Amino acid sequence: MLDLEVVPERSLGNEQWEFTLGMPLAQAVAILQKHCRIIKNVQVLYSEQSPLSHDLILNLTQDGIKLLFDAFNQRLKVIEVYDLTKVKLKYCGVHFNSQAIAPTIEQIDQSFGATHPGVYNSAEQLFHLNFRGLSFSFQLDSWTEAPKYEPNFAHGLASLQIPHGATVKRMYIYSGNSLQDTKAPLMPLSCFLGNVYAESVDVLRDGTGPAGLRLRLLAAGCGPGLLADAKMRVFERSVYFGDSCQDVLSMLGSPHKVFYKSEDKMKIHSPSPHKQVPSKCNDYFFNYFTLGVDILFDANTHKVKKFVLHTNYPGHYNFNIYHRCEFKIPLAIKKQNTDGQTETCTTYSKWDNIQELLGHPVEKPVVLHRSSSPNNTNPFGSTFCFGLQRMIFEVMQNNHIASVTLYGPPRPGAHLRTAELP
Repeated sequence: MLDLEVVPERSLGNEQWEFTLGMPLAQAVAILQKHCRIIKNVQVLYSEQSPLSHDLILNLTQDGIKLLFDAFNQRLKVIEVYDLTKVKLKYCGVHFNSQAIAPTIEQIDQSFGATHPGVYNSAEQLFHLNFRGLSFSFQLDSWTEAPKYEPNFAHGLASLQIPHGATVKRMYIYSGNSLQDTKAPLMPLSCFLGNVYAESVDVLRDGTGPAGLRLRLLAAGCGPGLLADAKMRVFERSVYFGDSCQDVLSMLGSPHKVFYKSEDKMKIHSPSPHKQVPSKCNDYFFNYFTLGVDILFDANTHKVKKFVLHTNYPGHYNFNIYHRCEFKIPLAIKKQNTDGQTETCTTYSKWDNIQELLGHPVEKPVVLHRSSSPNNTNPFGSTFCFGLQRMIFEVMQNNHIASVTLYGPPRPGAHLRTAELP
């Protein structure tokens, strides 16, 4: 049985690991994978058809804990303990829930002190007791009447007519004063772990199509000092088609991984007569997992050839490999009476809306199966790739965009600067 420390408005954990509000989904999954012998039977719950309408949930069924992640930014929003018989809980080092200590109303009062009057929900038959960043729900099945309050509250919780021995059914840890209005906080400095994260990625374009990326980056600027002295650093970097490998390294730092393409399975769709000629050397990707971006370099010139932006939707083959890339792509609209007008495609745009703006693709989509070997099938089904305006949109079966690949001719000579782009 897990023995965990409760920190209101912050975290639930022990000396080995900690689930912290604002933590990215990938870090929570990494904790579960590392401690898989202790924490077993983890479910991933999400809406397949409308993944943005419901929170993304990691359900630790053996331990009675749910981790609720915001559907948009995929950071930890609420920690729910829904079965207190499966876990030991303590506050400030003192247990208030264990096999020997029942989490009764008297025990909560003794451990946490007095609070504001609670709220009774007659539909749920639950009595909610709220502290800042922490709520308890008491089951009142045996109590037929709604709670009545005495005129004065001089005695703290004792003045509320709660039956003696009522035990906690659920506990919630969240940010702010209200569980209903809570939002996932900004990522804590303790979660950066030396990585750089992308707050937003703007696609820069010229007259013909995408020209590069402008990335707004976040880092915990901790130098040789302690983490307590660290501060959030925000800075912008831009990379363009035709930039050299050294240019990208100086702008974004070392990638998490370098991947060499062994074969190009999309080559058969190329109009080039050389599609059957094997390449003498392989193009290679820089994989920036925490940015949600891949950058492809030409094997001969070592210059940027493509960018791949990942949306990290659940139900996709690459889910949880990349963090979500919060991109914005200006689109040149091809409709009558809209000369020079642009619209924006974001991480959350649906393919139907983009097709209405850009016009339907001339060619049928390329079906992408993504099976890693002949005997291995993709459990999530195929995706469809549509090419428009020097971009390839990979579309999932629920109409959401899984990734966007930007490509363009390498730019010899001087680079385009941001000020020159419309």
